[in-house]
Amino acid sequence: MGGEIFQAQVIRNFFDTITGTDRNLTRIHLCVIALAKLRMEPPEKISFLVDQLRKSREKRELSIDILDYVCDAAISIDLISVQTAFGVKEIQQMAEEFDRVSLDSL
Repeated sequence: MGGEIFQAQVIRNFFDTITGTDRNLTRIHLCVIALAKLRMEPPEKISFLVDQLRKSREKRELSIDILDYVCDAAISIDLISVQTAFGVKEIQQMAEEFDRVSLDSL
């Protein structure tokens, strides 16, 4: 599960980069390669991703293959890991914390 949390954090950084004001291709490149290494992709897949990143740099637009890869990786991750990476609490956990607050303390 720990590896999935790291993957979710890399995916979050990827989407923060592509939707932010500074769409730095070097950061995108690092996120994609880190994600591929965390997922233990075969060398052929990593070569394909590097080639797509190179083409993205040349054309100055992100390859759809890169976007597909990251989205597929995001879909395959366990929801609990994603919630942990994004700092989302489960409803049950939030309800328990709310029940701990005494009305007398307000």
